[in-house]
Amino acid sequence: MTQPPAQLRLRDQPGKVARLDPARPLTIGRERNNRLCMPEQDGLSPHHAVVRHSSSHKRWVVCDWQSTDGTFLQGERLQQCRPLADGDEIRLGRSGPVLIFELTAAAALQPVAPAVSSLDIGGQQIDLDQIRSATVQSLPRHPHIFSWWLLVCLGGLLLLPFPFLFWPLEVAALAGWILLGSRKEHTLTVVLRDGRAQRRSFANRLTAISHRNGIRKAIGQSLEA
Repeated sequence: MTQPPAQLRLRDQPGKVARLDPARPLTIGRERNNRLCMPEQDGLSPHHAVVRHSSSHKRWVVCDWQSTDGTFLQGERLQQCRPLADGDEIRLGRSGPVLIFELTAAAALQPVAPAVSSLDIGGQQIDLDQIRSATVQSLPRHPHIFSWWLLVCLGGLLLLPFPFLFWPLEVAALAGWILLGSRKEHTLTVVLRDGRAQRRSFANRLTAISHRNGIRKAIGQSLEA
């Protein structure tokens, strides 16, 4: 069976493209013996990731190889090889380059794959027709930090006669309030038609929204709803 032609495109430099060959896995890393060698990229390991065609999955997959900082697919760190879909983003390391997986124009001539009927949400396979909605809610990780900051500031007034103690305490309290108060937890909530809800937390809002949009697209809802 002819395999769908595909490629990887560097997101920050769209002109740089690596063609994928079903017969040859594409190894990625800083060492020169990788088929995709990126020696100048920060965050990459000598042997970081592999993109190959899987005969068992009948599609392209990405696998973490021997990376230090991990390989991420759509914001989620890989624990095992994962299938790729057109437009998926592969981040190499926590702050490394992002590669976009693309099926090339010739792939349009290939037979259309069967429609996805279920999604993996929090480790559970959920049928698409069971999903009513998907939303993302962002809430402070430390909702009471202002009260603690105010309490420390008021208590610090007792040290006002001792400026060398008072001012360091006030500055530390302010820094703690700013640092902890800015941290948020982003929760993806998938509501099923029977009223049950599946929830998953993300540290990054863009990752949570990406997952939400993927679910909405799969069930035919507006991404802006």
